[in-house]
Amino acid sequence: MTAPGTAGGHPGQAEAHTHTHSDVAGGWLRAAVFGAMDGLVTNTALVAGVAGGGVSAHAVVLSGVAGLAAGAISMALGEYTSVTTQNEQLDLEVAKERHELTTNPVGEQRELAELWEARGLEAPLAAAVAEQLSRDPEQALRVHAVNELGLDPEEKPSPMTAAVSSFLCFAVGAVIPLLPFLLGAPVLWLALLCGGIGLVAAGAISARFTARPWWQAGLRQLLFGAVAAAVTYLIGLAIGSGIG
Repeated sequence: MTAPGTAGGHPGQAEAHTHTHSDVAGGWLRAAVFGAMDGLVTNTALVAGVAGGGVSAHAVVLSGVAGLAAGAISMALGEYTSVTTQNEQLDLEVAKERHELTTNPVGEQRELAELWEARGLEAPLAAAVAEQLSRDPEQALRVHAVNELGLDPEEKPSPMTAAVSSFLCFAVGAVIPLLPFLLGAPVLWLALLCGGIGLVAAGAISARFTARPWWQAGLRQLLFGAVAAAVTYLIGLAIGSGIG
């Protein structure tokens, strides 16, 4: 019988535990969450504002579809440009660090040792670790980059992944409040209900990647969307009344 705390009947052998982590560096998660939330809030508010102005159902659909297309394209281009700029800045800083490692290897090794000392290692051990890492310039470069820049040059997010995720998720989010109008039930409260359900669902899904309770994340997004829809509805109502 295997003793508790042992593996395979060998005393003292630690039991292996496996676990996985979410992809936090690929660039898709933030873009997807932001895109879906923005699409839901934007078009729920847009539908509320246009419908509040007293226009026809056709005009609401036209405005909503135009907002979907424009918003999805804008989000995709913005994400692509943002991630590309971040990666280019990282490449520039890594190039500076590579130059320092080439021209001042002793100083960089000392800096690495000080870094490990700050992390709690004793000075002799920190110096030994820094010396060991410095034997491989690429490994030393990676350690310097991670600790000084906060990003791993080998795990840069993908601009295209961020752009596509943002585009698709914005489009999906933006079409939800339009569903009643597209399906032949052009009633504002149904559109707002669909948008509200979508916001709660999106918030709850995003909570799966965090420690936040699903209901709390869902209600938070519903509140944000409700405020945006209320403001745009009142603006549309005021402008529609003034024109009439």
